[in-house]
Parts: sequence; structure tokens; C-alpha cells
Amino acid sequence: MDFKRRFLSLCLMLTIGLLILFFVPSSFSTPDEGMWTFDNPPLKILKEKYDFVPTKEWLDHVRLSSVRFMDGGSGSFVSPYGLVMTNHHVAMGQLQKISTPEKNYVETGFLARSREEEIKCPDLEINVLVSMENVTDRVRAAVKEGMSDAEALKARQAVIAEIEKESLQKTGLRSNVISLYHGGEYWLYGYKKYTDVRLVMAPERQAAYFGGDSDNFTYPRYDLDFAFFRVYENGQPLQTPHYLRWNSQGAGDGELVFVSGNPGSTDRLYTYAELEMLRDYRYPLMLDYIDKFIAALREYAAKGKEQQRRALGIIFGLENAKKAYTGEYQALQDEELMAKRKKEEEKFRQLIASKAEWQQAYGDAWGIVEKTVEANLAFSRQSFYQSLRGYRLPQMALNIVRYVSEVKKPDAERLPGFHEAQLPELKFMLFSPAPVYKDLEEAVFRFTLQLSLEGLGPDDDFIKAALQGKNPEEVAREVMAATKLGDPEFRKKLIEGGEEAVAKCQDPLIVLARQVDPILRRNIKKSQDEIESVLVKAREKIAQARFAVYGKDAYPDATFTLRLAFGVVKGFPYNGTRAPYKTTLYGVFDRACSFDNQGEFVLPRRFWERKDKLDLSTPVNFVSTCDIIGGNSGSPVINRKGEVVGLIFDGNIESLSGRFMYDDVKARAVAVHTAYIIEGLRKLYDAAFLADEIEGKK
Repeated sequence: MDFKRRFLSLCLMLTIGLLILFFVPSSFSTPDEGMWTFDNPPLKILKEKYDFVPTKEWLDHVRLSSVRFMDGGSGSFVSPYGLVMTNHHVAMGQLQKISTPEKNYVETGFLARSREEEIKCPDLEINVLVSMENVTDRVRAAVKEGMSDAEALKARQAVIAEIEKESLQKTGLRSNVISLYHGGEYWLYGYKKYTDVRLVMAPERQAAYFGGDSDNFTYPRYDLDFAFFRVYENGQPLQTPHYLRWNSQGAGDGELVFVSGNPGSTDRLYTYAELEMLRDYRYPLMLDYIDKFIAALREYAAKGKEQQRRALGIIFGLENAKKAYTGEYQALQDEELMAKRKKEEEKFRQLIASKAEWQQAYGDAWGIVEKTVEANLAFSRQSFYQSLRGYRLPQMALNIVRYVSEVKKPDAERLPGFHEAQLPELKFMLFSPAPVYKDLEEAVFRFTLQLSLEGLGPDDDFIKAALQGKNPEEVAREVMAATKLGDPEFRKKLIEGGEEAVAKCQDPLIVLARQVDPILRRNIKKSQDEIESVLVKAREKIAQARFAVYGKDAYPDATFTLRLAFGVVKGFPYNGTRAPYKTTLYGVFDRACSFDNQGEFVLPRRFWERKDKLDLSTPVNFVSTCDIIGGNSGSPVINRKGEVVGLIFDGNIESLSGRFMYDDVKARAVAVHTAYIIEGLRKLYDAAFLADEIEGKK
């Protein structure tokens, strides 16, 4: 009996131990979550979970090796000679701008076999984050007691413009004050900017985007989605000590990896009321707009091969956005996700209510956000349609009209985008020599005017000002036929001539911009005075409440600024089985053959011609639990040593809910394996010299 009793007692103790193991949270159950700023990396989590603590030197080196593409995307230096790696789809806009009907580099790819053959991009700016300074106290000090919400917003905007101008004059750096945690902190980021950027290499689009839209946001995946540029300074390749050394072996299953890049935006700190607004209003509006835009572009592209080439990049971007927005919209319609967000908010608000001083300081913020959002839905819809949209020229016209007016004002009183520190970037884009295609401009402008007419009706003041009694087709045709804004020299002369030259200018697109600008300015003022100013104050309260409860053990929403994510290389549950952590070249050929080498699954001829030279066991793409979102495209995946082991190019379909909430069970970041890039360079594209530079062999 004693033995039996002791045995049962031991079993009970073991059972209790197992229950504790499985049901009591531990630090090691912390998910691989977060897009962390480099001033506040997740050192505690990394230490407890992975026994790895990146040093300051490691963090600084990764930060200075990482770059931001200002036309959207991320990248990294991968050689000491200014060589930058990113995605083909990040490079596609520039590829189109340097292409011609005779040389379509998007379709054929491009390889410069010498520095002399590298092609300068017409309007590409690359940024490196070289300094960070917390300016929260200075921004908050500008808001005085007794100010109205509108006055407080103007005071914030004025001091931010002042900080940016001072920094630009002192350092020469691109100087941006970034709001983090929705106003919880303000940081001055100083970027070294480079505008002499030259294309070095890109594969043909069919290899980079193998599987097309069907495979977009899916995994397993088989894409060679990479491109290389070179940064020049004073006419010579940039000499940089900060670049990521290459590791062609890549990362193994379960290995800790990091992503250093510029995620665009997330809404994880939004209130529940704001999520409801997105679900019930914003996403349906945007998806309808995208569907109609794609239809208009397809009608244009059907006119011929050249029209198809010109529209390709916009259609690609819109289709990508449609798939992403659809996934995000479905996430907002997911009752379980919304219930989790609501429960999290309720718990947070209960914690605030548990202390009288917290409740007094922050407790009303959620109600203010809800009332402001609800009260302005009709205005938000109206202002969406009251917009001078187009491809390039309509926005250029509006910027010229506003530029000559705004620069005469004190810096603090200017419209956003026209402050002194922002003018260099504005003029860089205004004077871009990139080609303008008037037939494409006409097709897009006709569509956007028609969209506004349908959304607002013929009696709306914006419609009356824009159409002047004509229909959208007439206006688009007449304006684009006669405008001279396609000539960058004409745009420069208008800017140099100032307000008088623009006021006298009879260019029809400038005239149209002058006609609608007062209406658009009215909307900006109303938005700032009645919506933005109220929300900024309320969101700042919520951010301060979050700091009071949780401290800095949290990361801010993404803001297209440099962040560090971490995770492990890992497959996931998939269609009743498991998706592998990596794919191989065997799979590339199998997928092409499975679709009879047709449509989106055609492999370029070079793959078939050189199949026998390839090592088909070469890893192609792989997945990790790293937390990413749009804007991370082109980000390097690096290991503990700071070596590049992959190149982010997508997330799987399960990752799209990550705009609102992170999930490490099925959500994955998808990357090109470094081994595939080297295999491609050496055996498919005869670019061994470039592979040697990347691998440090020359």
C-alpha cells in the first residue's frame, strides 16, 4: 500500500508539473513579434528566448548597412563599393522609366558588364538612417495650456517644421520628425540621401515574378525576385565600410534570423472604433476604387503592346494592393480577430480606470476618437472624391500651383509637404526627367474625373470647378493634348517664375489646378481643425496611457522608417499538411511542368537551356516568423553574425492580418535564398563578376 500510495503521489506530482508546464505562460512562449525601432530593440526577449543579445556595434552596423528606397521599399549595401540589393518589384518603377519601346528591361532584364554600362535612374532617392534624436519634450513644450485643439496642432506642426529646418541647415541630412506610438514620442531622424543611383542588374520579370498574381502572397514560392543598384557619390562608386557580408549557405531550419527594413504602416495601436471605421467604410471604398482603376488600365493596355508596357507597373501595383487589401478586409471581418482586439482594449481601459489619476488624465480619449470618427464619415467620403488624381501630371500641376504660393509664407504656416526641409525632395520629383506618356496620363485622368463625378454628382463644387460643364472624357482629352507639363524644363521655368508666372500661365492643367485648389485647401483646413487636431490629442493620451501601464516593452506602429524584426526559419500548417521551410530548384521546374509551362508559370528560356548546369537542390525561397508588412520588400534577412542570408519579397496570405494583429502560427515572411541569387548570377546570367563582388572574392 505504501508503495502504491507513493507511486500515485508521484504520478500526481508529475501531472501537476505537466499542467504547469503547458498552461503557465513563460518568457519562452513570447511570439517573435514586433517591428522594433533601433533605439529600443527587443534585447530582453532575444536574451531570454534565444540567448542572443546584439551589441551596439552590431545594431549600428546593420542600421548603416540598410537603405530605404523613397519610391517604396527597402534594401541593403552588400559590397564596399556601393552595391545595393533589393527586389525586382521594388526596382520595376525605375526599370520602366529607363526602358523604351525598343528596350524593355522589365521584360528582358538588364546586366551592366562594366561600371560604364550602369544606367543612372532618373528620380531614385536612397536613404541611410545615420542619426536619431528624441525631440518629444520640445514638440510637447510647443503646446501651451488653454490652446484649442486646432491651435495645438498648428503649434506642433510649427515646431516640427522648425526642428527639421534647423537640422537640415546644420547637418545637410534629410531631416524628418517621426511620430511614434501615435504621438507618444517624436524622433528626429537624419538620413544621408543619395540621388545618383545606377542600375546594375535585374533578371527578367518572368523569373522574378514566377507564378504571377496567382502565387502572390502565397507559399510555397519559387521567385528570383532581386535586383542590384550602385550608389555613386561625386561621380564615383560609394566607398562604404558598412555593408552586409554574404552567406551563400543561408539559414537552417529553426535558425534565428533578423529583418532590417522599412515597414510601411500597421494599425495595431488603433482603437476598436477606428478598426470598425476601416472595416465598414474605408476598405470597401478603397477596394471599389482599385477594381475600377484596374479595369480602366486594362482597357488602355488592350490597345497595343506599347500601351501594355506603359501600364504594366501601375497594374502590378494595383493588383498587389487589391490582394493585400482584400486579405486585410477579411481580417477585419473575422469575428475572432475583432473580438480579441476588443478584449485587449477593454482590458487596457480597465487598467487605466483602476487608478484615479490615470482615468482623469487618459480615460476620455477612446470616446473622443469614436465620436470624431463617426461625426466625420460623410466628410471623409466627400474629400476622398474631391481629389485631383491622375498618374503623374495632375499632381505635378497642383504641386506647382501650391509651391509658388506656399514658399512665400513663413515656414510654420505652410501646408504639409511644403516646409523648408521638405522642398529638396519635392523639387527632385517635380523636375524628374522620367518619360511622360500623354495617352496613359489621359486614360488615368479620365478615369479619376469620372470616379469623382460618380461619387459626388454634377452639382458638387469640385466637379463644377474641374469639369466646367464638360464631361470627364472631354476634359482629359483636351487638357492632356495641350499641356506642356510633360517637359521638365517647362516645370522648372514655372517654379523659377514664381507666383506671377503661375498665375499668368494658360497651360490647361495649371488652369485646372488653380480652379480646384481653393476647394482642396478648404478640405485640408477642415480636416486639420476638426479631425486631425482632435485625434492627435486623443491618440497622444492613449500613447501616454500605454507607457504608464506597459512602459517601453512595446513597439510602435510601422511608419516607413527603419525597424528590426526577428524570428526563426520555420514552416507552417498548410492545406492539411505542412509547408516546408524552404523550396528548391527542383520545385521551380516541377511547378512550370505542372502548368505545362504556360501563362504565369512559363520559365524563361535560359532556365531550360541551362538546366543541366544548375544544382537543382539549391534552396530557392524560404520562410521565417519575422514580423513584416508592405515596405519591407527588399529588406535583408540576416543571421546572428550580421551576414545576409536572404532577401524579403513577400508574406504569405495568412500574414495579411498582421496589419492589425501578429500571428506566429501560420503567418510567415517569404524570402529569396542567397544561394539562389548566386546560382542565378553564375549559371543563368553569366554574371560571375557580380557574384564575386557580392561574395567578397574580388
